[in-house]
Amino acid sequence: MRHAMYLKLSVFFLLILSLVFTGCARYRDLPSGTVKEIRDPGFESVGVTDLQKSKSGSQASSLQTASPIVEAQIVTVLPLDEPPPSPDYIVGPFDVLSINVSGKPEFSSMASQTGSTSIAASLGVITQATGCRVDGSGNIQLPFVGTVHVWGMTLQEIQDRLMAIYPKYLNDPWVIVDVKEYRSSPVYLLGQFRNSGTFYMDRPFNLLQGIALGSGYDSTADLSSARLIREKKILPVDIHDLLTSGDQRQNIWLKSGDTIYIPDNRDRQVFIFGAVKKPGPMPIPPSGLSLSQAVASAELRDTGYDLNYVRIIRSHSATRGELMVVDFDKIMRGDALPLALRNGDIIYVPKSNLGSWNDAIAEILPSLQAFSAVLQPFVNIKYLSQ
Repeated sequence: MRHAMYLKLSVFFLLILSLVFTGCARYRDLPSGTVKEIRDPGFESVGVTDLQKSKSGSQASSLQTASPIVEAQIVTVLPLDEPPPSPDYIVGPFDVLSINVSGKPEFSSMASQTGSTSIAASLGVITQATGCRVDGSGNIQLPFVGTVHVWGMTLQEIQDRLMAIYPKYLNDPWVIVDVKEYRSSPVYLLGQFRNSGTFYMDRPFNLLQGIALGSGYDSTADLSSARLIREKKILPVDIHDLLTSGDQRQNIWLKSGDTIYIPDNRDRQVFIFGAVKKPGPMPIPPSGLSLSQAVASAELRDTGYDLNYVRIIRSHSATRGELMVVDFDKIMRGDALPLALRNGDIIYVPKSNLGSWNDAIAEILPSLQAFSAVLQPFVNIKYLSQ
């Protein structure tokens, strides 16, 4: 009798423990040796067309079964459209001009090789140009004439201005103006160029010509992350498509002070924000990084997260990106293949079920602004340049 009572109590406690542990488990346990077939759709992300197909047809079920991506949309940025510059060189600060007025050194930016100016002129000694440097205000200083403003003018316009001045001092003067040193239109080539540094344009340069100044790029160049920076803003220009596909829409004209930056493809990282304990950048090891590994490294908060609608912003180039909603729960249950992350991916683990992508972006935006300097150009152009 007593043995039967102990047996009933043991069974009762076993049932209680079973219910407790079952209630705490998030994912169902699979028996040892279970084999689950997951069809591989053959690509890492589901595009808009495939999602539309997935609403009907047998192909849809296989895609939805294999991929954890429940929503995806391609987002593009319109390329920059600017008028072409003047074909003539525009003089600016720090240029050095050579000015010859009727061959007379005392009126020109010239000096004789030997002797005094008057003796050299009387003997016909050859003179050489020393040049007039344009100051920060755009002015040059000439003998007898004084200050002449030349910033923003072509060589012909400067010559015409001087031709209107020198008749006061000379009969039938002639003037020749040339640039001895180009210093007002720098272009900065940074990153994985074979020859990086500062270069000065002596005529209008397009983007392809500017890149050629660096003698090409090396094997570690990450062209998909390359960017053109102007006045501290990244421009909507796809350097990758220009160099690999010859897309001439991207071959815009450069301006003074432009920076072309090509990152190193070995410096790869993703960014994770939201309901995690360790938000921020995360390096991608040489072996690669999956979404599961990234979430595990960032450590989910103890409570308050929604794994059914994890958001990912993926950059394909400076003008093209992809917005994805991922059912991370599906990966953890073994119903979908692991999702490999790419350089620059932004992962957001929501605290609760979000509405539209606009709502998600609004929540992510403060985090993006904190890391704007190291984010992909597409993210800066589309979401941070407004």
